[in-house]
Amino acid sequence: MSSLETFLMSCRELSRFCSQNGLIDNQSLRYNIILETGNELFVEVEFDELLLECANRDGERIPCRGQLHLYLDNNGQVTRTEVV
Repeated sequence: MSSLETFLMSCRELSRFCSQNGLIDNQSLRYNIILETGNELFVEVEFDELLLECANRDGERIPCRGQLHLYLDNNGQVTRTEVV
């Protein structure tokens, strides 16, 4: 597993792409690097938002997607994240 993938699995900013305040299914997380310039990455992410079962409905999966702008240090570690 790459350090970028590990970072994305714990990235709080991904919750901004959820529409129902559900949980992020890390097993469904996919990403694509759109642009890489020096110490910056633009990444498109896709994942399923999991809604828990309740009295009125079964658990559901809602597809989510969005873009992140990641700033990296000289070691390639993410230092700052912005939702695009």
